[in-house]
Order: sequence, then C-alpha cells, then structure tokens
Amino acid sequence: MAVESAMLSRIGLAGLAVMGQNLALNIAEKGFPISVYNRTVAKVDETVARAASEGGLPLFGHRSPQDFVLSISRPRSIVILVKAGAPVDQTIDTLSRYLEPGDAIIDGGNEWYENTERRIREASARGLLYLGMGVSGGEDGARNGPSLMPGGSHQAYDNIENILTRIAAQVDDGPCVTFVGEGGAGNFVKMVHNGIEYGDMQLISEAYDVLRIVGGLSNAELAETFAEWNRGELESFLIEITADIFGVRDEHGDGELVDKILDKTGMKGTGKWTVQQAAELSIAAPTIAASLDSRYLSGLKEEREAAAKTLEQAGISSADFATFRSVDKKRLIDDVRQALYASKICSYAQGMNLLKSKSAEKGWNLNLGELARIWKGGCIIRARFLDRIKKAYERNRGLANLIVDPEFAKEMVQRQAAWRRVVGLAIEAGISTPGMCASLAYFDTYRRARLPANLVQAQRDYFGAHTYERVDRPGSFHTEWSKIARQGRAGTGIRS
Repeated sequence: MAVESAMLSRIGLAGLAVMGQNLALNIAEKGFPISVYNRTVAKVDETVARAASEGGLPLFGHRSPQDFVLSISRPRSIVILVKAGAPVDQTIDTLSRYLEPGDAIIDGGNEWYENTERRIREASARGLLYLGMGVSGGEDGARNGPSLMPGGSHQAYDNIENILTRIAAQVDDGPCVTFVGEGGAGNFVKMVHNGIEYGDMQLISEAYDVLRIVGGLSNAELAETFAEWNRGELESFLIEITADIFGVRDEHGDGELVDKILDKTGMKGTGKWTVQQAAELSIAAPTIAASLDSRYLSGLKEEREAAAKTLEQAGISSADFATFRSVDKKRLIDDVRQALYASKICSYAQGMNLLKSKSAEKGWNLNLGELARIWKGGCIIRARFLDRIKKAYERNRGLANLIVDPEFAKEMVQRQAAWRRVVGLAIEAGISTPGMCASLAYFDTYRRARLPANLVQAQRDYFGAHTYERVDRPGSFHTEWSKIARQGRAGTGIRS
C-alpha cells in the first residue's frame, strides 16, 4: 500500500521505471523528502517498498496526479522520467492542470532538443519553468550518482541546485553537474555524449576483434588485457566493464557468455541524431558515423550469413589470420592499446567540435572544459583522460580541435605508428575496423595542409559551373573546361 506524506515534499518525480525509481531513491537517500507518482499504481507501491527496505527513506507514493502535485512544497519542482516524445507531452499536460506559476518541470529523458525548446515556450505561456536534463550512468548511476546535464530555465536549476549537487556523482573537483545553458542545451549535450559513447563502444569492439582474430587471444587473456588497460591511460567505465564481460561464464552451457550473444546491436536513436546534426552543421564526425553504420550492418544478420557463404564460394578466404602469419602477441596488444587510445581521442574531438558549432549557432556559450569535467564521473563515457580534455579547454577555450592541443598532439604523433600497424593488419586480415579507420583518416585529413579537394572543386566547376577559388589570387573563378579540353584534343588529334 502506498504511503501518503503527512508533510510537503521537497521535490517530486513522475515515471517509475528503472531509471525513475533509482533516481527517486537517490534523492531520498540524500535526505530530501520526495513524492513519487506513476500511472501504473503497482510501480508506486514497488518504489515505496524499496524505500522502506533500503533504510526507511523519506519517499512518499501517490495514486493520483492531483494528490502528487499538491504534496510538493512551492515553488514545486517535478522530475519526469518517461519515454521521450508524446508520453512526455501527455505527462506534462496531466501534471500542469495542478501546477501554479513559478513551478518547474524537469524532463530527465533522452529527448530531442527541439522538443525541449518547444516545451519551454509552452511552459512559459503557463507561467511555468522548464528544464531538459540529460541523465547519464544507467540504473546504477541513477541510484548512486549520475552525471547530470540540465539546460533551460536557470531559475528552475537554482531551485534544485542543492539537490542536484548532492545526488550527482562526486569527483575530485566537484559534483558531476553544471547548468549547461539555455534552451535545449542540456538535451543536446546528452545527445552528443551518447554519440561519443557509440564511437567509444565501437572502437572497443574493434580492439576486441583484432586481438581475438589476429592475436588469437582467449577470453581469459582478453579479460586480463582489458583489466591491465584499465590501470593505465585507457582507464574508463567501458574498459572496466569489458574486462568483466570476458570473465562471465555461460550458465546454460560451456564457455563464456559473450560468445553466445547474438551479434546484433540495438539502438535508441541518439547516435542517429548526433550524426544528423553533424551533417546539418557541416561537422566531420566519421568515427561516430562509422559506429552508427556498424550497428545498421550488425542488424543484417541473415544477409551477412548468406554473404559469407556466397563470397567464400567465390573464393574469398575465411581462414584465421593467425594461421598464415606469425604475430608477436605482446607487441600486438600494445599496438592495439595505442590505436584504441588515439582513435578515442578523435571520437571525443568530433563530439566536442559538434558541441562547439551548435553552441555558436544557438548562442548557448557552452563551456567544453566544464562538460568534460562533469563527464569524469557517473556517466557511461567516464574516463581518466577526460580530466586532460578538461585541462586542454581550460588552457585554450577557443581550441580548434583536441588533436592540436600541444599535449594531445604529442601523444597522437607518438601513437600513430602503432595505430597504422593495427589498421594495416586488420585490412590484411579482412577484419572490418570502421571506427579505427575513420579515426585515422580523420587524423590524416585534418593534419594535411593541402588535400585533393582541388580536383573535386574543378569537377564541380566543370559540370555545374560552381566556380572555384585560387591559391595565388583572391576571388571566384569559372573555367570553360569542356570547351578548352575539346580545343586541346583538336589540336593534338586526340579523341575522347
């Protein structure tokens, strides 16, 4: 039976799926009385029972939206954690009937930033405040300390800042929360965070594939390797859990569970949004795009199986790489470590440049160093080198690209030989490493003072009169390429 509070709560939370329950319990555990509500009453009772069993936490369940809203002290602050899109609008409409001017709604889901900006306008028309708050860290982070990325109304943030700073993950330089910016800034930052996460996970899977196929590492050796990497420059949540995964046995059969998992990767849309935004803003994000393409291709399981058979019959070799070339396993492991590190820096560089470009377009004035800081704890992409990314942007807030920060530039140069060896080995072995290849191509393209783009622009001018610029004089130019080429061929007797 849900328990009604005898006094007003400090904050409310609506939407009691896994994330909502855990965030509510986190808030209550920090000493803030919280009211909770869910359309399905069983979820309310379940959450209240958890609060009682986890230490008699000050969490109070309500069965009606009116009772829920009226149980919260003014100015009210209500977090909603429901599925993005229409369910958010429906929840807002339900709760707004009982809210009063000055009250605030905080959407903690993975929402499209333009939906948040629309809701900010609609809330303002009702006299309400609105925050779109990215929450990263999964269910464990929500319960024990997530990374929080709130954006929208600064007043709404001020009203609950003392709560957010207590429930967020804590790192050496403070809680992993900051007011990100106005409008949909919080949701946009969370979206890019997830895009970087896509790239990170893809790169780790490629490192695994190269070590497994080229190096012939067993799951036990992979677990040991990733655990060792997690004690060095690659220390991160994703590397840590990868080491754990390789050690989990299959309870339904022999061997490790990872080998029994179907090779199809799911997705919820934020990676796709990130790539779409990069395209719209003309920001190169090839590592993130490659990770998205890899997920699409993974979904073609039946087609891939059929293609493997057809191409094998056509003569392509499916032999294990280790059977036809001797590999120094120790050197390969070190090379892959360096390739993974360098590739990850490129992925983060792409994400940061996307944030910088959107910030300039929207006037959000995003502090990239501060965003790197709040990602140091609680979130899925938390990693040791985020502190160094933070310091890079502190040294130069206008930094054009992480790759040209003096410290990162030196590291990229030091690792490029190993990086090229790994990509070369993978290509020779027929192992797809789209993320590492995309990162290396990004690095090689960005570092070149002159690219073959001059030829592409000449082609555009040839067939479409798009004009071109010259390196030796100012202005735009157009050449009658076809006419001159015909005249040249006529003079030499050459026919096209």
